[in-house]
Amino acid sequence: MELHLNHPTDGTPAVLDFHRFVLLFSHSFSDRLRFTGELEVEHAVVEGLEEGGELALEQAYLDFLIHPALNFRAGMLLVPVGIINERHEPPVFHGVERPFVDTFIVPTTWFEAGAGFHGAFGPGFRYRAYAMAPLDATEFSAESGLQGAAQHGSEAVVRNAAVTGRLEYVGTRGLQTGVSFWAGDTGFNAPRIKTSVGLYEFDGRFSRGRIEARGQLAHVFIRGAGELNDAMGRLTGIDPNIAEQLFGAYGEVAFRFMPASSPHDAAVFFRYENFDTQYKMPAGSLPLPQFDRDAWVAGATYWVDPDVAIKFDYSHVRSKSEIVPPPRSFNVGLGWWF
Repeated sequence: MELHLNHPTDGTPAVLDFHRFVLLFSHSFSDRLRFTGELEVEHAVVEGLEEGGELALEQAYLDFLIHPALNFRAGMLLVPVGIINERHEPPVFHGVERPFVDTFIVPTTWFEAGAGFHGAFGPGFRYRAYAMAPLDATEFSAESGLQGAAQHGSEAVVRNAAVTGRLEYVGTRGLQTGVSFWAGDTGFNAPRIKTSVGLYEFDGRFSRGRIEARGQLAHVFIRGAGELNDAMGRLTGIDPNIAEQLFGAYGEVAFRFMPASSPHDAAVFFRYENFDTQYKMPAGSLPLPQFDRDAWVAGATYWVDPDVAIKFDYSHVRSKSEIVPPPRSFNVGLGWWF
């Protein structure tokens, strides 16, 4: 559960939002067959056809446990790309809001119907590999990239399945690294236009004593972006100006400053991000400077309990535009899980 207060610095009113209420539930049919589900309400109220909150089934899958190195999974799955998408509970990351890279480049929370395999092997390696329903290219945008393009298992069109996977190494104490990808055709709603997406990501997390660090790099390639812009422009009268490539990266450091013997914990953190949803444009299209952005986010997290976090931060976003001001705000959050 997450409660957020976002106070912009441009004089606009603050917004208080019960951002998420999530029910996690599971059941073991046997030692080798289990179910996991996650039902989420966003923004407190779902108003039918009117603009309001969102009710989403983010996970609902069966695990068939065959061997530690090879297990089968099917249902509604979280896409195994990046640090945040699979584990986005508020007490486990710094900052009131999720990183910008995990919003505009990797479209968290990203979930889709699919099936595949997962397991662990060797001295500390873990993997997940799934076939899933593809993204819808007609929902791409210049500002938000792939956000909104997932079909979320709702009568999803699967002309050609997408594939995704992640390989992690956790064999060194205090260090976790991972590489992940997503690839698939995306043009099923744009007749006679062949578009596809390849997303490639690398991340790492490190902790030693009271110091923590993490970083992530994600690069998106959209094949057929020029043809898609032409087709959508003819259909709607507006060129969506979708890029051929999107790019984002961030680095974060944190220091937990309370004694390890204390029943509570607290940390200060700093994160720098660069994210560009128009990193490279197709021939004949020009990037808009307001979509080449970077951000400094600094703040603190106080854990009343390991599963209850009070968060404070200031988010300073810049872009290359001298006309469109980027958002900057003070933010306060309360998050918990059990």
